[in-house]
Amino acid sequence: MSLTKRIIPCLDVDRGRVVKGVRFFDHVDAGDPVEQARFYDASGADELVFYDISASHEGRRIMADVVRQVADSVFMPITVGGGIRTLDDATELIQAGAEKVSLNSATVQDPGLIGRIARKFGRCATVLGLDANRITRADGSEFWEVFIHGGRVGTGREVLAWARQAQQQGAGEIVLNVMNTDGTLRGYDLEMTRAVSEAVRIPVVASGGAGRPEDMLAVLTIGKADAALAASIFHFRQWSVGQVKRYLAEHGVNVRRTEA
Repeated sequence: MSLTKRIIPCLDVDRGRVVKGVRFFDHVDAGDPVEQARFYDASGADELVFYDISASHEGRRIMADVVRQVADSVFMPITVGGGIRTLDDATELIQAGAEKVSLNSATVQDPGLIGRIARKFGRCATVLGLDANRITRADGSEFWEVFIHGGRVGTGREVLAWARQAQQQGAGEIVLNVMNTDGTLRGYDLEMTRAVSEAVRIPVVASGGAGRPEDMLAVLTIGKADAALAASIFHFRQWSVGQVKRYLAEHGVNVRRTEA
């Protein structure tokens, strides 16, 4: 039997509230993080990703108290990211209840941070959050660039090269957040997701653009992702996790079934 594909809601949290934007900006309120987490836990989500989206940009630490409240409210594993700059930051979040920590901005300046966290908590707990953007150069060619600080700062790093380097440093999973499709509800970037999935040996979680179950089917099959992350379609109750899973199962995708 093929490996089980995961369906993962994402909570983007800004100053204690869940928000949702388009291409990382123009955010609107989407509720209380603890209430949303409980809803997804009851709905049969496989995991939950929790991002403090302004922590890195504002140079502050992630809100461990909110993470603790969420972790205490659910049974599913949670991955937490945003504002993690040191091993101590990661340790605090693991102690607050996170099963995995997602690293982004700090690792571009200090790739060794990935290895330090992986050595302490294991590769399975060490996730690279990779914010990627399709950039058109002056000569018309396209460049897949890594962005940091909540999508505000380009790094000049190429997406596939950075994914491979992160794997070598000790990352056990990559969450690929494609900025061009984020919040558009028009589907994931299948080309980039497939390219990253084929470039590394670790699981890749697709993120950015889910608008319907067909989009998740496409990214899990054509895009070769190991999991599909979504926010808008779940937060605003357009589709439930259970509905998505039933659709995927009917189309031959191995998922953990839920009746929710």
